[in-house]
Amino acid sequence: QDELHRPFFPYKFKFKFSGCPNDCVASIARSDMSFIGTWRDDIRIDQEKVRWYAKDMNLDINDVVVDRCPTKCMAWDGKELKIDNSNCSRCMHCINVMHLALSPGKDRGCSILIGSKAPILEGAQLSSVLVPFMKTEPPYSEDDVTYEDLPGLIDAIWELWGEEGKTRERVGEFIQRIGMGNFLDAIGLDPQPEMVAHPRTNPYVFY
Repeated sequence: QDELHRPFFPYKFKFKFSGCPNDCVASIARSDMSFIGTWRDDIRIDQEKVRWYAKDMNLDINDVVVDRCPTKCMAWDGKELKIDNSNCSRCMHCINVMHLALSPGKDRGCSILIGSKAPILEGAQLSSVLVPFMKTEPPYSEDDVTYEDLPGLIDAIWELWGEEGKTRERVGEFIQRIGMGNFLDAIGLDPQPEMVAHPRTNPYVFY
């Protein structure tokens, strides 16, 4: 009962769940562990609808969609839209603009991120990717991280942080102090290319 009601943690630990990469609940900036819906196959394209946007809706696809792609993975020749999905960062911009023509892939799941917080001991910080893709529906492949693996992952994080964390030190500050490499080694996760250090900056930016 003690562990359910008053876990012996250095400080609070929040979960947030967001249905898609638009992240309307701002889980990447406001929780210790974020779950953000995503997909890992190709964006589905209805080329007829793309041409309809260009012709009937007078949408300048090159200006409004292609040129604003953060990874420059799109091309439009006036007749066909092409996407290099291997370079797509799933930012949702193109889908938001042309939601009748583009839609997420069908192999869906979520990304797990860790470590965001508002200023406490250190400044504000955004989450880092912990698990790039977790399958959220059957059938599962042997290589997939699934919901069944999640309690063990959370227990490993809580045990390490609970033992080694300082008073009032959020898990993101703990990772910052000991280093992501040491943290991953201690909880038994292999490093992934998606676990990048930047951009992880102050979410409180005013334009």
